[in-house]
Amino acid sequence: MLNPQAPTPLYYQLAEKLAAGIRAGTYAPGSRIPSEHQLAASYGIGRPTVRQAIDSLVRKGLLSRRRGSGTFVCEPPQEIDLFSLDGTSASFRKKGLAMDSRLLGNAALQTVAGDTRNPFAGRQAYQLSRLTRGEKMPVLLEELFLDAELFAGLDRLDLTGQSLSTVAAEHFYLRPSGGRQNFRISYLDDKRARLLEVATDTPLLLVERLLHFPQKEGGFFSRLYCRTDQFVFSQTLGGFNHE
Repeated sequence: MLNPQAPTPLYYQLAEKLAAGIRAGTYAPGSRIPSEHQLAASYGIGRPTVRQAIDSLVRKGLLSRRRGSGTFVCEPPQEIDLFSLDGTSASFRKKGLAMDSRLLGNAALQTVAGDTRNPFAGRQAYQLSRLTRGEKMPVLLEELFLDAELFAGLDRLDLTGQSLSTVAAEHFYLRPSGGRQNFRISYLDDKRARLLEVATDTPLLLVERLLHFPQKEGGFFSRLYCRTDQFVFSQTLGGFNHE
């Protein structure tokens, strides 16, 4: 039962109990939870309190309402490990997901603008962007910077549909030896927001990845803007894997 004497609101207590039932498998993905009337009777609370609890879980993506049918447990989001060194496309492929990644223009050798967080700032690097879409919406925008010497001639290659880790290994004989990644919340400018089909005030996960090679430290830098409303992005801890 709920504790009306506790400082935690009753709706929050009920939401926590329902969420715990979802995590434990008491309410399986796709199953219908008890109605508002049933929950109110079971816990001795009013239906507005039940509705408030369900609303909070709907906002979190744990439950969904179906008009005329009831409230159902959502399928858990796909978990994608984007952060292993074997490349972004490989992470989707290993999960058996049909994702479409397309380059937003050709690789071009350009001087990187003054960006203190970019290790290539003020130097020339090959730059390109890639957008990955699922069946319904874009989920990932990548902005990539590659060392001009290590990847000399990259702009002459057809990169359409190719894994960059495969291109690095087969054309340039490069395999990453290590790297560093930073994670933070970011908001997009108008151009990036249009590509990911979100509002500029929508928070996204931003991953900044710097890869090292035996031939040179910091030979690759990327920014990954990740939508988290359809996928859970995770990182596997342990040694480095290569494609």
